[in-house]
Amino acid sequence: MKIIIVKCLVDNYSYIIYNERTRVAAVIDPSDADPITNEIQKHNLKLKYILNTHHHFDHVGGNLKLKQKYKCKVAGYENDKTRIPEIDIGLKNNQKWKNKLFECEILHIPGHTSGHISIYIKEIGALFTGDTLFSLGCGRIFEGTYDEMFHSLEKLKKFPRNTKIYCGHEYTKKNSDFCLSIDHKNSKLLDKINQIIENIKNNKPTIPSTLGDELECNIFLRSDDTEIQNQLGINSGNQIETFIKLRDLKDNF
Repeated sequence: MKIIIVKCLVDNYSYIIYNERTRVAAVIDPSDADPITNEIQKHNLKLKYILNTHHHFDHVGGNLKLKQKYKCKVAGYENDKTRIPEIDIGLKNNQKWKNKLFECEILHIPGHTSGHISIYIKEIGALFTGDTLFSLGCGRIFEGTYDEMFHSLEKLKKFPRNTKIYCGHEYTKKNSDFCLSIDHKNSKLLDKINQIIENIKNNKPTIPSTLGDELECNIFLRSDDTEIQNQLGINSGNQIETFIKLRDLKDNF
């Protein structure tokens, strides 16, 4: 299987996954139908599925137009069936959902929204995290709680370190600036920032990252780090307190 990274709107990413032999394809989080249609036609694909990580318009905006054009099925979290346009298939937490293209593992990860899910395709080692986990960042908390977001990130940390992270936005450089402001002694972070700058210079996405990179460089996955806690003036070792402080600081960065 191949993955096409499709830039949509201002800084959104959608992802087309397809079988090179059958040309059957699925798209994850189509923000806008037109860029997806262009890639479908360019690669002579047959779009069969749309999967949504959550209901925000910049992740579902292309659902209706794509479904009308390709007669494809829309899949999303079962408890968001009233908020995801044109949904046909309700996905459950911890479900292994198999379609004509791949089998994926669904994980409910609330925080950014109450119905947010991640989609893990073990066959290709790809984890689609929407707006929960970004490269060097995490999503804003709109409908959930700090506690929910923290525990959602803890769930994602358990995937294999070589898992490729495909997130919903090109926020990596901005996120790196915040990480660096607190974690400036992290040599692995500095190396990653150099690669980010090189990618941007060459007009390439900074995505995918790997979970291994995120565990070493993403400050929101390192709330157990005593040096970061000391930097923030938190002496209790309380990981959730550390995460809350980081999220509040990032909101005002």
